[in-house]
Amino acid sequence: MKYPRRLRTYCPRCVKHTEFTVSQYRKGKDRSLAEGNRRIERKREGYGGQRVARQRRTSKTTRKQIVMIRCTVCDYQTSRLGVRLRRLEITA
Repeated sequence: MKYPRRLRTYCPRCVKHTEFTVSQYRKGKDRSLAEGNRRIERKREGYGGQRVARQRRTSKTTRKQIVMIRCTVCDYQTSRLGVRLRRLEITA
């Protein structure tokens, strides 16, 4: 799906329609000392087999792509609802 690089929409901080720049959401780097990661590491250490079965088959062929939009006036940033598609192309 093609998405414009700039679009005009309502900015709740400016309380008017302004131009927004569009980018694709990217996941940040995981923290190795986060509680969930510590819990997984604790389960994995020691002898024995796999504690949790590995997921071998996935039914979905696409992911929900999230579009981040940022106001050019006040730098307010928000996300648009994710749309299920194979590839997101941001055009000029």
